[in-house]
Amino acid sequence: MGASSFPELAHPSRPVRRRLLAGLAGAALALRAVPPAHATPEALAAALTETFGARPLQPGRVRIEVPQLSEDGNVVPVNLAVESPMSAEDHVRAIHLFAERNNQPRVIEFRLTPAMGLARVSCRIRLSASQRIQAVAEMNDGTLWTAAAEVEVTNAGCGL
Repeated sequence: MGASSFPELAHPSRPVRRRLLAGLAGAALALRAVPPAHATPEALAAALTETFGARPLQPGRVRIEVPQLSEDGNVVPVNLAVESPMSAEDHVRAIHLFAERNNQPRVIEFRLTPAMGLARVSCRIRLSASQRIQAVAEMNDGTLWTAAAEVEVTNAGCGL
């Protein structure tokens, strides 16, 4: 569709231009008035319940390696490991990572199989602010193991 489809936009008159500019200015002000969303510990608890139901989270077996201080929240390196023989009888089915104050508390989920040999994964994540991250390992027998770590972010990621 070119300007010929909308003749009033080919050579807009002053009233059309003013309405367009006023609408754009109003939209810009409305966007600035809405503060960025932050998740809360309650949102994290809701995400955990939604993901795992009422199953209890047990501390242990999970190790998180993450810098305590990250200068850039856009690229925070995270290494996750779970103590497991990774055999057919005893293995990690999934590793979930949550961030307490990100807009979306669920950060990433890794699916694993016994064929992997080790229950270790690495990634880079975005963090919107200094916060606690929590990893949950879901075992093949349905048990859940967890660990958490605090990360101080000096320059926030996630578009904030």
